[in-house]
Amino acid sequence: MSRHLAVSLLAVLALTGTASTAAQQPEKPNVVFILADNVGYGDLGPYGGGELRGAPTPRIDQLAREGLRLTQFLVEPACTPSRAALMTGRYSIREGLSLIILPGGPNTLSAQSVTMGQLFKEQGYATAIFGKWHLGSEPQSLPTAHGFDEFYGIPPDMTWDSATYVEKIEITHSFAAPPAVLLARGPQIVEATAGGELHIVKPFTPEVRAEIDNELVAKSIEFMKRQTAARKPFFLYLPFSMGHIPNLPSGQFKGKSRIGNYGDKLMEGDYHVGQILDALKQLGVDDNTLLVFASDNGPSGEAFREYGNLGTPDMGSPGPFRGELGEVTEGSIRTFCFIRWPGHVKPNTTSYAMVSIMDFFPTFAGIIGAKAPTDRPIDGVDQSDALLGKSETGKRDTLLSFIGGELVASRWKQWRVYFTDVHPTGIGPQRQPGPGSASAPMAGYPKVFNIEMDQHEDLNVFGLFPIVSEPALKAVEEYLASVKKYPNPPAPNVTQFRSGGGGWD
Repeated sequence: MSRHLAVSLLAVLALTGTASTAAQQPEKPNVVFILADNVGYGDLGPYGGGELRGAPTPRIDQLAREGLRLTQFLVEPACTPSRAALMTGRYSIREGLSLIILPGGPNTLSAQSVTMGQLFKEQGYATAIFGKWHLGSEPQSLPTAHGFDEFYGIPPDMTWDSATYVEKIEITHSFAAPPAVLLARGPQIVEATAGGELHIVKPFTPEVRAEIDNELVAKSIEFMKRQTAARKPFFLYLPFSMGHIPNLPSGQFKGKSRIGNYGDKLMEGDYHVGQILDALKQLGVDDNTLLVFASDNGPSGEAFREYGNLGTPDMGSPGPFRGELGEVTEGSIRTFCFIRWPGHVKPNTTSYAMVSIMDFFPTFAGIIGAKAPTDRPIDGVDQSDALLGKSETGKRDTLLSFIGGELVASRWKQWRVYFTDVHPTGIGPQRQPGPGSASAPMAGYPKVFNIEMDQHEDLNVFGLFPIVSEPALKAVEEYLASVKKYPNPPAPNVTQFRSGGGGWD
């Protein structure tokens, strides 16, 4: 054999071996994350709502049959905190975002934050967000500054009810400006591409609010079509408006439920989830797409119920639990979550593993071969084993809850431990004799509830089970130790200012 022929054969064998190895490598899955807004644990069919709530959810029922239903999915108390935790895999307080941000406020996503968008982008994914960002409108805070190729949605420092801001201002005559000027200055639908500035598309009005989810889903499907044609894996983040006040249904769903606007919007959201599922099948990428559908926090409750009309309150159901948006009770921070990944996630299954919204960051990183940052605490844990049916309990048994700069509660297994006074449903604080008395604020002891024995958190059992405070406090100690090494940024507040003016504490 000549030397040249031998070299040629070796080259062919090398190429063949490389091709064979490449063919054996699993294709990176597409990931679709649909995030509802303020939908409660008891609102959807697979969690006891749906038809029983007067708002059937057949496509979400189908999703439950085709995937995994988490029954202990835990979030943060409100929109901005939960979205910050989802995007960064960290407690929102570590990002200075542990309160709902207000336009013009000082707290916004930092340029140093590492988001889920960046994880996917660095692994060669096309990335897009259509809907609500709610982590800030500063240039360094935009999704397109954090790994997303495309963004279309409401103002990135506002939420869905901003569509009513101009109407409210007109009612009060607070600003001496004609309606056209107010409309031009008011909240706007915007769009941007990677590294670019925001561009105004149109005013965000109640009429636009009613149809916005139709737009967002259409753009999502068009994005998936483009990336499938380009044979590029994609990460689609679709935080749409289903569940958030004011629930203004589109014309197609107005009057469809038996409970008014809130139910109409649940049914509309169910339809949109079905559209995404159908699109994945039509594009031929259904088997290679991991889809998550969850809510950012528990339901709006009495604080916002008057957004409804015709006497129907605009509020959701926390199911058997107690609480609503903005609180740290179980009904506020436990909500729904479905995970579907054909061939990987076993269909028609349920998991009671404790899973936090923060856990998706390291879980996705493990699935797509990305590396989470090592220069900061990552509070999420990789829950792949729980999702894939390899573990019944998962890797989490504790979770802390913050409001602003305050650590207010700790969860350990089935126990909720409160470090600040939390009033049960009814009037006034619960009265207990002895050291558990609420006659003085906390009296130096935590309040303890067993949420399996007492789902509604009506009975403080600290006197019976003081021992559970130890593991709950251990989680606090571990967090405080991490803060010493990695200090948090200033906590958000809009009530405390530096002496002399000119800034915030």
